[in-house]
Amino acid sequence: MPRSIHPMEIADLSVFAKQLRAQITALDHAPSHLEMLNLLAKAGGYRNYQHLRAEQSASATSTPETTEPVVAQTAPVPVPDETRVMRTLRVFDSEGRIVRWPGKRSQQELCLWFLWSKIPANRSFTEREIGEFLNMLHLFGDAALLRRDLFDLGLVQRKRDGSDYRRVERKPPAELSLLLSRLGTVKARAA
Repeated sequence: MPRSIHPMEIADLSVFAKQLRAQITALDHAPSHLEMLNLLAKAGGYRNYQHLRAEQSASATSTPETTEPVVAQTAPVPVPDETRVMRTLRVFDSEGRIVRWPGKRSQQELCLWFLWSKIPANRSFTEREIGEFLNMLHLFGDAALLRRDLFDLGLVQRKRDGSDYRRVERKPPAELSLLLSRLGTVKARAA
């Protein structure tokens, strides 16, 4: 029997991989060939493998004159990595301040996104002001490290002489909202 080729375009490989991993870990067994095809199709934004095949055969058989306007598929909503959030929560105190700098880069980045979320938009800081602001949000006494990492990750921009720090507006990762909500719960319990 000849093998059918069904190409699939993936807009964001990182989101695709995370969704695929989440689906596979939810299974209590190793997926069969057909289950794996369904998991791949779902991570790509389709209902299942048959939906992927039907979409491709519909687009292949339609003629250009009768083709309806293509409706953009919305990207699947990224699923936050709850394990990453729970591990990152360990470096915060009950007041929502960073007690120690985590060793893992993925947790450091989530902490940097947390700091980014606290920096007011459209506000300019001097190097000293941004350092004082960051000192209110952490307890390990290294605002320079945080300032540099925020800049290196592209979350703040600064003038070359360090006289003007500003938050860069970017779309935060899905884990940030989960982290902020969990930190709010921790604060409420401490009060």
